[in-house]
Amino acid sequence: MQLPERTEELLRAAVAAGLPGAALGVVDSAGRTATFLHGHAALHPAPEALDAGMWWDLASLTKPLFTARQVLRAAEEGRLDLDDPLSAHLPDLAWMQGSALPNRTLRQLLTHTAGLPAWSPLYTWGDAATIRARLLQEPWTVTEPGEVLYSDLGYLLLGRVLERVYGQPLREFALPDGLTFAPEPGRSVATEHCAWRERVLRGETHDENAGALGGVAGHAGLFGTLDGVLAQAGALLRGGWLSEAAQAAATRTHAPGRTLAFVQAQPAWSGGALASPGAYGHTGFTGTGLWVDPARGLAWVLLTNRVHPSRHHSIDIQGLRRAVGNTLLSAWTPPPAGLMPAPGATG
Repeated sequence: MQLPERTEELLRAAVAAGLPGAALGVVDSAGRTATFLHGHAALHPAPEALDAGMWWDLASLTKPLFTARQVLRAAEEGRLDLDDPLSAHLPDLAWMQGSALPNRTLRQLLTHTAGLPAWSPLYTWGDAATIRARLLQEPWTVTEPGEVLYSDLGYLLLGRVLERVYGQPLREFALPDGLTFAPEPGRSVATEHCAWRERVLRGETHDENAGALGGVAGHAGLFGTLDGVLAQAGALLRGGWLSEAAQAAATRTHAPGRTLAFVQAQPAWSGGALASPGAYGHTGFTGTGLWVDPARGLAWVLLTNRVHPSRHHSIDIQGLRRAVGNTLLSAWTPPPAGLMPAPGATG
């Protein structure tokens, strides 16, 4: 498969304009792939070129690629049901508070419709044990359920549900090839010079709240190589990401503009205006993203370190994402009818 010349031009221009580095991967319904790398893994303290096998901080791609997928696997295994209330798995949640939160369901947390706030500076609360305890007892103000309100806190709670259901910390969950919670720092792409930790982060979770919890939480902490994330995109496109029933549940509409794991194509969507109505994807704050367009038979991954060396001096990452999606979709030619799809990944 050949990438459009215009797509490569866009990425080269973004790097010339200040984006440290970018890695693009594309896969189609026949399993054909193409990749493109340009720029640097780090600029500070010294420039270092990108390498195809480096680990990227996936940030909020942790939500669909690990947490939502693992919740659905637990449903496949009969360990939980998506409509279980939180109290079924976190009986100590909001103990003696009279809060509505324990009655909110796993489905509502997955779709960001539980009414929870978006974020809170948990990393300022104290050590990891204190944060874990206080997360369950903080008197969170929750609004009426139903409206989509993107929330890291909901996925933090889903991470705690997984730990209770499986009886092990998130860091010990098995991951497919190309994904990890413990990347080698020297083989990792740099993110920000963190004002809290007072150093450039490499192989260390950029998200402060996940970092304070030991580097892994339900909303952030996953790292991946370009090939590893592209394999997930291919499995979503061709089947094999989950069982047929669970994958269908993961990718169909459950709330306005939301599947159980992804954001659906809509006006100003990060995947571009030319995507089909059934397309879906997700992005990460560090500059990462994954998109799947089943009707077009195409999926793509764009990984950047747009927060290096600072989140406060960055390019228009949403504009770049949309432009990349539009150029890919407009130039793509379906494979010949006789070319059989490759088997889906099952990792």
